[in-house]
Amino acid sequence: MRHFLTLADYTKEEILEILELSRKIKKETKNRVFKDYMHKKTLGMIFEKSSTRTRVSFETGIYQLGGVGLFLSSNDIQLGRGEPMSDTSRVITRMVDMVMIRTFEQSKLEEFARYSKVPVINGLTDEYHPVQLMADYLTIQEAGLDKNLVAAYVGDGNNMTHSWLNLAAKLGFELRVATPKGYEVDEKILATALEMAKESGAKITITNDPKVAVEGATVVTTDTWVSMGQEDEKEERIKAFDGYIVDEAMMKLAHKDAIFLHCLPAYRGYEVSEEVIEGPQSLIFEEAENRLHAQKGVMVWLDRQRDK
Repeated sequence: MRHFLTLADYTKEEILEILELSRKIKKETKNRVFKDYMHKKTLGMIFEKSSTRTRVSFETGIYQLGGVGLFLSSNDIQLGRGEPMSDTSRVITRMVDMVMIRTFEQSKLEEFARYSKVPVINGLTDEYHPVQLMADYLTIQEAGLDKNLVAAYVGDGNNMTHSWLNLAAKLGFELRVATPKGYEVDEKILATALEMAKESGAKITITNDPKVAVEGATVVTTDTWVSMGQEDEKEERIKAFDGYIVDEAMMKLAHKDAIFLHCLPAYRGYEVSEEVIEGPQSLIFEEAENRLHAQKGVMVWLDRQRDK
């Protein structure tokens, strides 16, 4: 049985296979063809962190696949009253066919998966956001930019950055990460990515200069500087990230056909300007929609692996 906890757990071939399945299911959906890939199966959705896109995409996705989603906040289940993650896992996974968890520590997710009887999907942790990267790469493929891809990430060294590192290291494309000093990516995650890159041929550059990262890039992406739980650091972070806004001047440094991506929610005037996010190079809403299609691919793929 396979889980979907981090892209580092997957081969290049497996990632591309899931994305191919996602494209197939997306095409069927656009043609109003809804196949019961997961007929009467149940997805338990555990939210310790709230979300717009994650809840809507997973709940809609499992419904379109012929199943049903159960929304479970920490207040709805015994986790909110201190029940061990291992106990919650052994109870819930006897009743559902798959679980998606959006939580804080990656270790909590891994503990749940260790005791689970069904596939577990990482809907986001503080360390990784793999389902978002599947949607991002699906968007890149649809834009025709997956060949000779040069991706530039400008911003905080957070869960999005870590997942970009994993994706680049697995698929073998060039990734440049620009973060302010003191906000770099996790050293262990970077070391793992660099080791995986030796096999794939990925070129990974870490810098504190956004211009170095963006110069000639075909994909420019960023994320909020103040993630959930960091609100008390807002003013300090705004000062630290001065000069890291993706604005029109920065986008002009990228390739003329470059696209802009953002996992959302976006804070205009902070990590990205209004002109860029609403401009012709922005594919953020196509990217947001692709959460639905990419995650359907992940769910169907995991379900098939379990049945093998």
